[in-house]
Amino acid sequence: MLSKDELMWVEKYRPKKLSEIIGLQHIVESIQVFLKNPKTMPHLLLSGIPGTGKTTVALCIARELFGDNRKTFTLELNASDERGINTVRERIKGFSRYSRASFGNVPFALIILDESDQMTRPAQTALRRIMEKSSRTSRFILICNYSNKIIEPIQSRCAIFRFSKLEKPAMIEHIINIAQKENLSLSSGVAEKIIEYSEGDLRYAINALQTAAAYGEGEITEKIVLQVVGEANPKQVQLMLTKALGGNFIEARKMMYDLIGQYGFSGSEIVRQMQRELMKVSYLSDSQKAELTSIIGEYDFRLTQGANSDIQLSALLAQFSKYGK
Repeated sequence: MLSKDELMWVEKYRPKKLSEIIGLQHIVESIQVFLKNPKTMPHLLLSGIPGTGKTTVALCIARELFGDNRKTFTLELNASDERGINTVRERIKGFSRYSRASFGNVPFALIILDESDQMTRPAQTALRRIMEKSSRTSRFILICNYSNKIIEPIQSRCAIFRFSKLEKPAMIEHIINIAQKENLSLSSGVAEKIIEYSEGDLRYAINALQTAAAYGEGEITEKIVLQVVGEANPKQVQLMLTKALGGNFIEARKMMYDLIGQYGFSGSEIVRQMQRELMKVSYLSDSQKAELTSIIGEYDFRLTQGANSDIQLSALLAQFSKYGK
């Protein structure tokens, strides 16, 4: 079992108050208006990409409403594990049906459903009716990645907050602060690389930082970060692109196989890195990058349809070689 110091840093450094949350000021300010007078608080639907703070916001709301009594007045469920209609009828309905003694000026209990877009449609239909009937005694916070998977009657009963990618400077500052608290040597350049590879997912960035700390023994370098996040050296990928665009198909294909063998990449991962590094090639115009991106998109689609990755990646490099000529 992990000691207190070895706990996952995502939980260790999770904000406890809404005011501590970074990069979501517009959402935090809107929710704080409701918390000033909890009786005005509607059901909430928090939607957006993973790792942007949806669950953290929900837990902070529960803490600010109920303080140390949070567990008494809050029901937390992960709807991906308990997503059937029986859970809705038994656990959720049972919790929401009866009015608990008010806590201060909060006249309701709180039900947090994480990953609610994984709930079955019959379960969502049953939930819609419960939300309507129990509005006097309960408030729901639904958390999901894709709001379009939530039925319209539920969406219309909620105030919807959409979480976008966190701002890059705020993320960099946050993981540098964590590194300082953990007595790690982390330069701003390496921190920027971690954020770049996380693609707006702060949870992924913090987990990568913790794993890199275990590898680096106090000092975190770009090489260690690349090992942790499972990415090839950008210079190697750019060189492969340069050789392909220069018409040297055989050499580019050899480099591709070296990357696959060295890092154990799948075809989709190679394609994703090619797209990322293509945008950094300075000698290509915007129109040329657009045409090459269209080619990459075609082969990415073929890979998702189950085509042989070796053949498709070789064909992709062949297309680049023809384009270069």
